[in-house]
Amino acid sequence: MGVGSRQRVKDDDGLLGSSAGLAHFRSVENKIQNAVDQTAHFTGFGKFHCKLFVISGLIFMNTGFGVSSTGIIVPSAPCDFQMRTVDIGRLTASPMLGMVCGSYFWGCLADMKGRKVALLAALFLDGFAGVFSSLVPNLLAFTCLRFLNGFAITGQCAMLFPYLGEFQPSNVREKILCWMEMAWTIGITVLPLLGWLVIPMSFRYTLGNFSFASWNLFVLLCAVPSISIAIALLYFPESPKYLIDDGQESRAIEVLSIMYAENTGNPPEDYPVKCIANSDDPANAMIVNGGDFVASEKLKRKKKKLVKMVKDIYEHTLTILRPPYLTTTLLTSIIQFSITSSYYTLMVWFPELFQRFAEFEKEHPSQSATVCDVSEIKPINVSLVDSVADFSCNEKVQSSVYIHTIFLGLACIPTSIWLPLCIGQLGYRFFLVFSTAFSGAAAIGLFFVTSSTQNLILSCVFEALTSMGVSVVYCILVDFYPTHLRVIAASFSALCGRSGAFLGNFMFGYFLDVHCVVPIAVVAGLLFCGGLLSMCLPRRNVDPGKEERKSASN
Repeated sequence: MGVGSRQRVKDDDGLLGSSAGLAHFRSVENKIQNAVDQTAHFTGFGKFHCKLFVISGLIFMNTGFGVSSTGIIVPSAPCDFQMRTVDIGRLTASPMLGMVCGSYFWGCLADMKGRKVALLAALFLDGFAGVFSSLVPNLLAFTCLRFLNGFAITGQCAMLFPYLGEFQPSNVREKILCWMEMAWTIGITVLPLLGWLVIPMSFRYTLGNFSFASWNLFVLLCAVPSISIAIALLYFPESPKYLIDDGQESRAIEVLSIMYAENTGNPPEDYPVKCIANSDDPANAMIVNGGDFVASEKLKRKKKKLVKMVKDIYEHTLTILRPPYLTTTLLTSIIQFSITSSYYTLMVWFPELFQRFAEFEKEHPSQSATVCDVSEIKPINVSLVDSVADFSCNEKVQSSVYIHTIFLGLACIPTSIWLPLCIGQLGYRFFLVFSTAFSGAAAIGLFFVTSSTQNLILSCVFEALTSMGVSVVYCILVDFYPTHLRVIAASFSALCGRSGAFLGNFMFGYFLDVHCVVPIAVVAGLLFCGGLLSMCLPRRNVDPGKEERKSASN
């Protein structure tokens, strides 16, 4: 291919900025994709994929623990940390800020060291930050460690879907990824059960300024799964698609051989593919069964250095922010912002709202009240910047708080089953529009509830639909972008979504007690906006590189 001064193409280690260069890079990417898809055909689909699905489900369940655990802690921790509502807002926002800061870090690490390495680092960091946060004696240290938890959680969320998806045959990839929603549902259902068992315990160990109560034990127990899952993940391989893309052909063959052996029961050496190369034509195809074809061009790239990796991240980000990816990137990012900010904001604050409803109905059994009425149950009749002495403390969390939070998780089960079963027939756009429109209506309905039961019903509808919407966005990112842009696209989308979650939690803490209408109205408006934009998404399985190749050929 000839190149001029305006269509300069770097070597395979570089990035391609021109139209012809992008087309060439996409061509190489397509060869890698074709090679992986063809070799995956020989591995079959069986035991290995089941084991991978289980460990991936545990990771996603663990992210549900991490995101929702702060909401379970909030009704119990104010007495120890002397928190006002605004302090609660800062605490709930700190993991979200960690997610914002971690979005690009994990993408860089995954491209430089691999999907598995990034997942391991995120899991171990999450676990150890959780252990230390159960032991610290003051709010500032606890908030900083929750920031690290959020930093690690975003690594698990962003890397899990590419890692799991890159092992799957293309014909089942979408359904497998959608079934991850069930793992999240199990996580947010089991967590309040654990909280109900542990937090009501009446023990407290005190030594000087150090205090360890039942809610500290709950935080400690939430950290155990991260470390345990990380140890189990050590026995799983790196994504073969990443290994091929990174030029580690021999390691990719080893991984594929292991998959073949576990799925078929045959010895690994019987795996028929011995070499992976350019598979666009018979002259450059895979070497099968010892040499039916001869490979003339290997798809290899040098190991990436840190400085170059940062440059690659920058260049890849520019790539997804210009045609032909620009429209898709903007749409998915805004939709992610809308759904994630709404979901993570109310998800974290629902237990606090349940607690306020329970306290109100206990003190006023014959009266009805709206969400905004019960928000005044914690007296904030002083300036938000007043001394920490002006806080409300209730040692006992009502048991109905845990029961209602469990119902939130159970409400997600029907949508978790519906999504993977019907995504192929109805399409992702249907699910996005459906989830955002009806969850937005549920958010508006919160203004009209007059009892804790009505509040619970609308909260369950909101939780189930927005949870489904978040999962759909993660799935379509795998489908819309090629391998070399997939992690960056997921990281950029996560950055937008977590930024919304951070702002939403911060906003809730400031406005809930004084202008309750504002945060709920903003949540509903964002969801309706996300639904409208969902209708503009391109059809699935579109090839963004088609236009580039057409332009290059002209």
